[in-house]
Amino acid sequence: MKLFVIAAILAVAVAAPSGSSYSGSAITITAQSDVRNGDGSSQWSYAGSDGTTREESQAQLPGGKDYGNGGGNTNKGASYYISPEGQKISLTWTANENGYLPKGDHLPVAPALPYSRSGLGI
Repeated sequence: MKLFVIAAILAVAVAAPSGSSYSGSAITITAQSDVRNGDGSSQWSYAGSDGTTREESQAQLPGGKDYGNGGGNTNKGASYYISPEGQKISLTWTANENGYLPKGDHLPVAPALPYSRSGLGI
């Protein structure tokens, strides 16, 4: 039993982090806004000292408390940041009854399918 306790203590000591592994400079929030409205809508945003920004707005669709009548939420937002490779990333999105619809130059786009009438017997 003593051997088990000693082994457990040794395992915890070896697994403990040795310190902070983040070597970059500290990033601070330079601007922040958060507005919650009584009708269920909201808007929030922030900006970081590294140039990162994000903003989002949310609103309830008509019939929001009765899911059988097409209720739900709609969200819109935008983010901007610089990737680890140095690429400027700008992303906008909408999430509503049609699903999540992101837009950004960095996102892959499926190639257009060629139109073909073969096999239709026309």
